[in-house]
Amino acid sequence: MDAYDEDPRGPQGPSGTRLPEQPAQPPPPPPPVGAPRPRTGVAALSPGYQVGAALALAVVAVGACVHLLMVFLSLAPSNTVTKQHGKAIEEWVYPEFEQNWKLFAPNPLQQNIAVQVRAEVRMRDGGLRTTGWTDLSAQDGAAIDGNVAPSHAQQNELRRAWDFFSATHAADNRPVGLRGSLSEQYLRRIVVMRLYRDDPTSREGVIQRVQVRSSTTNVQPPPWSRERVSDKPVYRLLPWWSVTADEAAGGVR
Repeated sequence: MDAYDEDPRGPQGPSGTRLPEQPAQPPPPPPPVGAPRPRTGVAALSPGYQVGAALALAVVAVGACVHLLMVFLSLAPSNTVTKQHGKAIEEWVYPEFEQNWKLFAPNPLQQNIAVQVRAEVRMRDGGLRTTGWTDLSAQDGAAIDGNVAPSHAQQNELRRAWDFFSATHAADNRPVGLRGSLSEQYLRRIVVMRLYRDDPTSREGVIQRVQVRSSTTNVQPPPWSRERVSDKPVYRLLPWWSVTADEAAGGVR
């Protein structure tokens, strides 16, 4: 193609002749330096309205934060703040925003409960020996501590058995309802099995009776709290339970 050939892609007239190219439009001139740009949003308002809008936004933000904090404290477990300002929290939340559900359910435990057991063992020579107290909860805690995948039995077996017993017995350790004897049997079998497995004295003889007790210790408040609770354990001592023949023979080991 020489210099006189026409580009077939260029604009052409009715007879096929190429039309002269239109000159490109020059870009619009830039705005002069220092010229103010048009304002939008709150900035477009007059100074008086800007102040009013800023105050309104601040009031809404503060009110939303206060309301969320009050609702959170009304649903949170009892703590130092709610004990000191409980009346103000109730007056804020309950008249207009009463809640019938709990965000934190169940409430976290504020006590450490340990289940301990001792046994009366018939030795091979015919004599009876009473063992010392064995802290079964401490054994479970030691097995769980540092274990990335603790078993369900280590975490819940003994704890749920004690919860079951406590829920079906009165303060004087008398069974309440039809499930009282079942919870007693369940707890007794667990402690007998654990004694046969872990207690040297029990392994050398035959367990005749067992006695269970709980040790409840309050969790101490943080150093910055003015709350003071006792750090002395409180014991709940159950009566001696006779071990049945199949349990004494190791049938539940």
